[in-house]
Amino acid sequence: MAVTGLIMILFLVVHMYGNLKLFYGQAAFDNYARHLRTVGEPFLPFSGALWIIRVILLLSVLTHIAAALTLWARSRRATEGRGGWRYESGKARRGVQRSYSSFTMRWGGVTIALFVVYHLLHLSTDTIHPGGASSSPYVRTVNGFEIWWVVLSYTAALIALGLHLRHGFWAAFATLGANTSVHRRRVLNAWAIVVAAVITVGFLVPPWTVLFGGID
Repeated sequence: MAVTGLIMILFLVVHMYGNLKLFYGQAAFDNYARHLRTVGEPFLPFSGALWIIRVILLLSVLTHIAAALTLWARSRRATEGRGGWRYESGKARRGVQRSYSSFTMRWGGVTIALFVVYHLLHLSTDTIHPGGASSSPYVRTVNGFEIWWVVLSYTAALIALGLHLRHGFWAAFATLGANTSVHRRRVLNAWAIVVAAVITVGFLVPPWTVLFGGID
């Protein structure tokens, strides 16, 4: 679960960088989208590298979900359905794990999964086009983000993602052995906040800029 989560975080950082190209205009953004389909040519066919990335991401998502369900089932069996005192301390007898970000991990994951399906249908396949259909990724994106409820739904999903990343990043590195001292715990906690904030804000800047007329 930790490894697949980190793979998806790496993808989010690259994806966020690509989204910020919206500020460079239609030509730059559309060329970037086209370049993703020509990476690796002529050694790979058209969109070959993109499909490799898609398969890796799909396997990561499915493995991540399977791991989450497995851990949940093990917890249920071990505690007879009552739940455990995870990360128990003298000050938090029910466990400091019950932070808001950790408490919303399960339903946050469901929210993110549903949003990803909508996001792909909207901006990748052009199946859903609230702002109008277009062959241009730039036009599809800008037209969509000019609608307030599209930006609002996008924002809600990104907040869920940010909370998921906040706890998930910390938990992933803790699982992999980084949480070995008070100092490392504080550093890891700080990095978790920074990564979650940067990715969340980085994804939210383009849609809100479009909505307020900063990009047209």
